[in-house]
Amino acid sequence: MTVPPAPTTALPTADDVEAAATLLAPVIPPTPLQRSARLSAATGLDVWLKREDLTTVRSYKVRGAYTVIAGLDAAARERGVTCASAGNHAQGVAYACARAGVRATIFLPRTTPRQKRDRVATLGGALVEVVIAGEAYDDAASACAEFAEASGATVVPAFDHPQTIAGQGTVTAEIVDQAADAGLEPAAIVVPVGGAGLLAGALTLLAERAPGVRVVAAEPAGAASLAAALDAGGPTDLEHVDPFVDGAAVRRVGAVTYAAVDAARSHGGGPVDLATVAVPEGLICVEMLDLYQADGIIAEPAGALASAALRQVVADPDGGLVPGSTVVCVVSGGNNDVSRYADVVERALVHEGVKHYFLVEFPQEPGALRRFLDEVLGPDDDITLFEYTKRNNRETGPALVGVELGDPAELEGLVERMRTSNLRVQKVDPDSPLFGFVL
Repeated sequence: MTVPPAPTTALPTADDVEAAATLLAPVIPPTPLQRSARLSAATGLDVWLKREDLTTVRSYKVRGAYTVIAGLDAAARERGVTCASAGNHAQGVAYACARAGVRATIFLPRTTPRQKRDRVATLGGALVEVVIAGEAYDDAASACAEFAEASGATVVPAFDHPQTIAGQGTVTAEIVDQAADAGLEPAAIVVPVGGAGLLAGALTLLAERAPGVRVVAAEPAGAASLAAALDAGGPTDLEHVDPFVDGAAVRRVGAVTYAAVDAARSHGGGPVDLATVAVPEGLICVEMLDLYQADGIIAEPAGALASAALRQVVADPDGGLVPGSTVVCVVSGGNNDVSRYADVVERALVHEGVKHYFLVEFPQEPGALRRFLDEVLGPDDDITLFEYTKRNNRETGPALVGVELGDPAELEGLVERMRTSNLRVQKVDPDSPLFGFVL
C-alpha cells in the first residue's frame, strides 16, 4: 500500500500549515468569518462562524485532500489514488483529482447520504469510481486499504497523515488572519471532531503562533473517540458508534492526529488549552434547525456540531469562557440531504422534551380512545403517532402513542393523568431499544 510522503518532519508544524495555505490560495478562496447575532445573544459571547460550508465542495475536507494530491510525484499520479470517506473527504478528493487529472477509486459506507454520493460523482466525473463498502467509515477504510494494497494506488487519508493535517490547519490559519484584520482577539475556537484532522491542524498552528487561544473539541456523544483516546492515553476503538452525525462518526481517532494533538498540549512554547465536549445528537439537531431557520445556513449534522457544543460550554460553570469574549465556531460542512430533515425535526423535538412516546394498553371497548383524549391529554397536546393492534381473543389492545406537548413542562401532569387512569402505560425512553422504531 502506498501512502504519500511525509513533509519535513514526522508531525506537521505551523510552517507546514502556512505552506499549505500558500498552495491552496489560488485554488480555494478563503471562507468568510461571519458574526452570529443569534448565538451571541443566546450565549452572552461575541460569536463568529467560520463558514467552511461555503467552500467549493461545501466542507473543509477539500483542503487536506488537495494538499496531499498536489504533492504526489508523476509515478504516483499515474497509479491513481484511493480514499475512504463518510462523504465530505470523498468530495474533496474528487475535486482535487478532477483539477489534477488523477484517477481515484473512492470507498463510501452505506450510511453516506445520497446527496453526498451524487456530489462525489459530479465533482470527479469520469476520473472517479465510487464503491459502497460496509455500514460505517471504518468498514470503508478497510476496503480502501485492501484495494490500495492490490492496485498500488496511493491512499489519500481523510485525517491521519501530516499533509492532510497541514491542509486542514489552514482553516485556523485563516481564522487567525481574518480575526486580526477585523481587530478581534478570539478567546476560543470550537472545532468539530471526527478523526481529529481538523483539530490537529488547529492545535499545530495555534501552539506555535497563538498558544493563548483556547480550543474546544466538539464530538458527537455517540462517537466521542477523541475523549476515549485522551482517557486511554492513545487511540482506542469505541465499542459502539452512532452513525447519525455521519461526518464525525469515527470509531477511532488517527495515530498521527492524536500525536499532533498530544504534542500541542505539551508544547514547550506554551501548551494550548484543550477541552472536549460530547454533544447529544438531539442538541445537534436543534442547532441544525436554528441555523437553517434563523441564519439561513444549511448545515449537515457535523457542521452544526461546534455551535451546538457552544451551548453546553456556556451552560457549564467550569466552561472557562468570559462573558463578552470572542469565540469562533467552525461550520465544517453543508452537505445535508433534504430528506433527512424529518428525522432532524423528530430528534430535536425529543431532545427538547416536546415529543414523547408511550406504550398504552387500551381496553377493547367502545369509547376507550375518546376517554384517553378527553381525560389524559392536555388541551394543547397532540397525538402525532397512533399504532394500534386489535386482538379478538384479548380484553386489551396495545398501542404505540406519540404525543407532542404544547409545553415541555406539562409532561409531569400528563404522566400523572396516565397513572391515575385505568390504562396500563409505559413511557418509551430515548435510551430504550424500542425508540429505534420511531426514530
